[in-house]
Amino acid sequence: MDPGRAICLLSGGLDSSTCLAIARREGYECYCLSFDYGQRHAVELRAAARIANQLGAREHRTMKLDLRALGGSALTSGIEVPKHRTQADMSAGIPATYVPARNTIFLSCALAYAEVVHAAAIFIGVNAIDYSGYPDCRPEFIHSFEKMANLATKAGVEGALKTTIQTPLIAMTKAEIIRRATALGVDLSLTHSCYDPNPDGQPCGSCDSCLLRAKGFEEMGIRDPLLA
Repeated sequence: MDPGRAICLLSGGLDSSTCLAIARREGYECYCLSFDYGQRHAVELRAAARIANQLGAREHRTMKLDLRALGGSALTSGIEVPKHRTQADMSAGIPATYVPARNTIFLSCALAYAEVVHAAAIFIGVNAIDYSGYPDCRPEFIHSFEKMANLATKAGVEGALKTTIQTPLIAMTKAEIIRRATALGVDLSLTHSCYDPNPDGQPCGSCDSCLLRAKGFEEMGIRDPLLA
């Protein structure tokens, strides 16, 4: 195992792109993992490829998982994506855009990838401040998964190296994430955040993800380059 290697879960969004930039700044050799899981906003995968290239990832793989077979989410079924919700609405419960067990599935795949390439760290851009109430973005979930990871793998059982789940954005506001991304040189015009883009890949501007992104840029007092 090589403590200088990391798996970075990369959706192509603002948070995961910033997370990758942080891992690179900390000196990690980064192996990025994206997922084509049947999401309606699959345009994000093109953004992930652009960001992985811009930030100098060692490798970028896209894994195909058809979560449409399970459904249960506005991102993987015919359920409508909620629009024009207030901050109070976003804080009131778990929204229809929650994909059942998505981060558990993604982290499990990242854990397997980490064993294959001998990486000690897994970076994930979860956030528990400006977010839509997803249960698998909370610190207690991350801590529990990390504990499980070191019980479930050959590397953990043999004591070769402890796997750590790195969540550098978990206590940041969206504005703070944008500030950090800008300081690290992330080209935010390459990212994609919208849950329900138009056929050309342009953001809808009114889903939770678009509204949270807009809030962050407004608080920073700068214009979103996607809207320039």
